[in-house]
Formats: sequence, C-alpha cells, structure tokens
Amino acid sequence: MEKVSYEIQNHMAIVTINNPPLNVMSKQVSLELYEVFSKLETNEEAVTVILTGSGNKAFMAGADIKEFPEWIGQTGFKDIVMETHRVLNYIDDFPKPTIAVLNGLTFGGGCELAMTCDMRVAEEHAQLGLPEIKLGLFPGGGGTQRLPRLIGEAKAKELMFTGEPVTAEEADRYGLVNHVVPSGQGMAYAQVLAAKMTGQSLQALSRIKRAVNKGAHLPIESAVELEAELFEEVFQTEDIKEGVQAFIEKRKPAFTHR
Repeated sequence: MEKVSYEIQNHMAIVTINNPPLNVMSKQVSLELYEVFSKLETNEEAVTVILTGSGNKAFMAGADIKEFPEWIGQTGFKDIVMETHRVLNYIDDFPKPTIAVLNGLTFGGGCELAMTCDMRVAEEHAQLGLPEIKLGLFPGGGGTQRLPRLIGEAKAKELMFTGEPVTAEEADRYGLVNHVVPSGQGMAYAQVLAAKMTGQSLQALSRIKRAVNKGAHLPIESAVELEAELFEEVFQTEDIKEGVQAFIEKRKPAFTHR
C-alpha cells in the first residue's frame, strides 16, 4: 500500500504521509518520500511543495520503533542510518520552496523531517519534540544538527536532554515554526503562503534557497561570493528579462521558470 502520495493544484504540490495511526517514519515511508520528491523536482507544474500527514493526530510521531530491536548490540549499520540522512538532506536541499503543515504530533523523526522544510505551519494542537533520550538514545535524523541551527544551542540542548515536548505556541516563540494557526486550518494557511511564491520565478527562488542553505555554513566572505555567483547566474535566465520588462511596462510578470 502506498504510504506517501501527492497531488498538484495551482502550481502547489501537496505531499501527504499516510501511515496510520501516527504516520511514523518507516523504511517504506522514507523510500517513498525520496521517490515523490524526486518526481516533483523535475515536474514543471510544481513550484512549491507542501508536506503534511494524513488525519489530525500526527504530522509524524517519530521513527518506527519496531525496527529498532534488530540494531541493538549491532555495529556496522551506519550505512543504514546514512540512507535516512540521504533522504532528509535531499529534502533540505530540494530546489523548490517547501512548507511543512504540522497537524498534530511532530516527534522524533517527524520533527527532524519538519526541520528539513523551509517553513513550518503548526496547528495549535500540534506538539513538537525530540523524545529519543527517553529510550536511552538520541536524535539520529539530523536533530542534533538542525535544531541548534534553528533555535540556538542552549534551547536545543534543553529539548534534547529532557525529551520534553513543546506546544505549537512555544515552538513559535523559539523560532521552530513560522506560524501557528487554528486546528484544521494549517493546509489552507500553507496554501495562501505558497500562493505568494508560485507566481515568482523558480529560477530566483531556488537560488535564494541555495544561497541561504549553503551560505549559512560558510565564512561571510565565501558566502557573499557564493551569492554573487548565483546573482550572476540569475541574470542569464529568461525570467530576469521578463521581470525587468514587466516592471518597465507596469504589468505583472509572467514567469516561465526558465
């Protein structure tokens, strides 16, 4: 049975994880996420991607713990862990804007998946956290790296050391989510947010994302050089011609993402 599906409407791709009851990150879900995002990367109809979980209980309530016993006492499974990182890194670097709609529990691997998206919209009943410490382990899907980069080292350590969840409102205060909306309205809000991007040039959007993602890990001198290279590239596109011409002619640009 298919665990990850998608549809495209108004240049927005809506990706839904359907692994009841709590949409956990099983091997199959991980594989299908990679397959779906691979298709959407080359699909010219999709300018933005919205990712959510089915139902209203969970965006994703973590990894599939039933898969853990086979690893206990074993060594040499780093490659298996790195396969998960391959998927998460791919979504993190995906060359189109991504929005996660957190419509319930967003724990462990679900929180780690949400952090790979560019923006997060949380419904008010959502809870976020990295509770791995309560199992005697720690976040192994990039949580120890992405969470400090988003909310700062001290608060990230507190959340990981204690394993305690936070409310959507707390996550908003910490900078872990972009917006908190009433329960049931997350998808509608994300679509309004995405619509503000779908009319823009994907040539420019993708370069903003690359400049931010790559530049964040570089010294400022190297980062602004990267920005300059990408700025030069965007001036070679069809969209820059259209954007400038539309401005001169006082009309709305019709970008073709070329």
